[in-house]
Formats: sequence, C-alpha cells, structure tokens
Amino acid sequence: MKNTRILSLILCLLLLPVSAFAETVTASFFPIYLFASNLLSGVEGITLHSLASPDTGCLHDYQLSSGDLKALSSSDLFLINGAGMESFLSSVFEAFPDLPLVDASEGIELLPSESGETEFNAHIWLTPDNAVRMSENLARGLIKAFPDKEAAIQANLDNWTERLQALDLELEEGLKDLKRRDLLTFHEAFPYFAQRYGLQVLAVIAKEPDDALSTGELARLVSLVQKNNLPPLFTEPQYPALAAEVLSRETGAPLYKLDPCVTPPEGELPPDWYETVMRSNLSVLREALN
Repeated sequence: MKNTRILSLILCLLLLPVSAFAETVTASFFPIYLFASNLLSGVEGITLHSLASPDTGCLHDYQLSSGDLKALSSSDLFLINGAGMESFLSSVFEAFPDLPLVDASEGIELLPSESGETEFNAHIWLTPDNAVRMSENLARGLIKAFPDKEAAIQANLDNWTERLQALDLELEEGLKDLKRRDLLTFHEAFPYFAQRYGLQVLAVIAKEPDDALSTGELARLVSLVQKNNLPPLFTEPQYPALAAEVLSRETGAPLYKLDPCVTPPEGELPPDWYETVMRSNLSVLREALN
C-alpha cells in the first residue's frame, strides 16, 4: 500500500504542468517590471509579474489590495524601485517578513524630493546610466535567488547594459546643442534626467499629479514663466494636465508631453520599450527647446 501511494504521488508530480514548478518574481510597478523582463528574457522556470496594474503610473499614495497581498504570498522574490517610491513597504515587511527583497536604488546618488511627501526623489529610472545601476542591482538579486540561472541572467544584463549605454550617448549627443535649456515640468519626474543632460527645471508645476494650483501658486508660476521668456511646459500622458493648461493659458507658454515610462503600450510589451519612450522624449525636447 505504501509503495502504491508513493507511485501515485510520483505520477501526479509528473503530470503537473511545468509552470507549477516555476519560481515567481514580483516587481513593484511597471519600470521595475520592464527592467526585470529584459534581465529574464528567455530564462525558463521564472514567472515575472507586476504588483501594481500597468495603468497605475507612479506609486503615488498606492495602497496594497487584498489581491496584492495574495500575489506577494506566493512570490519568491520582490523587486522594488526603492528611494521611497514604495511607501507601502512596512506593510509588506509586516505581512511577509521572510520575503526576499531587492532594492534597485542601492548605490544611486539620490536627489531631494520637492513634494514634501518623501525625503528623496524616487524617479531614478529616467536616465539610462541610472537604469544600468538599477539593472545591476536587480540582476545581482535575481542571481542570488536563482543561482542556476546566473549565466542566462548575466548575458541578458550585458546585452541590456550595452543598449542602455548606447541610448545614453544618443541622448547626450541629441541634447548638447539646444537653443534653450530651461523648462517647467508637470511633476517631479525629470530632475535626474535634467541633471544628467544639463537641463534646468525652473519649477515643478504640481508637487503631485492630481494637485490643483492655488491662486498664490499660480501667480508665482505666471511670474516665473514670464520672467524667463516663456519656457516650455511639459505634461505627462498618464495624468490630467489641468494645472499646466491653466498656466499655459495665463502666459502663452507652449505645452508639450514627456513620458516618464511608467505605463506599457497596448498589446505585447516590446523589450525595447524603454528606448522607444526615451527616444520619443528626445524628439519632443529637441522640438520644444529649439
């Protein structure tokens, strides 16, 4: 009887789909998912998914749902942006104290936040050089968790790094000879980008994406825009642009869109989506600042 039970168990295991043995990696939101998908391209036996839904954007005031907690309960590794982006981390640690976590912001020099909500600006993924450091951190964590996948993950990291370095040079070259270098951004997504490529963010129009401008803040920004000869105003495609539109109407300053790469395209996610978004931003900046 004992041998029969053992045989039945073996048969059940053999009949289980391969996916039943897959390791599960959870990324906190889309940019981390995008980087990790490049690192895990073609790596069998690991399932990757994003905790926040693709249309979430940045994790401003994100609250964990029961579905999120269920997803984390079956995860083998949790990949985060860090730098204060995931304000819900204390709840994760409380619920899952043994869940391994990889912080992509480790070793990156952080800029202070202007929002007053957090100590640091967490939008670190918006320069290719930071993306390289983040990806190195993520790859290190993945290899530690899945040492048998080291060769494949390292090869993907090498390829991804080469692409990011080429993109960095392309952006540097494309932004070096602009007629003006000052701009106003919708919220504080682009200070790292501006610092890397020698641009000047004169002001952030809204501290958080859904903030409305007070009368006093509008007056201050109108004066700033007029004083600086109507620099371009940049909104983001993921968020309502009411505050920037009001400022544009009051001053005549032109409006453009910069994409912070926090949402995927419709349909299947291309592995080069980050490069596509950044090249689109380059084109917009060259038009707006020339």
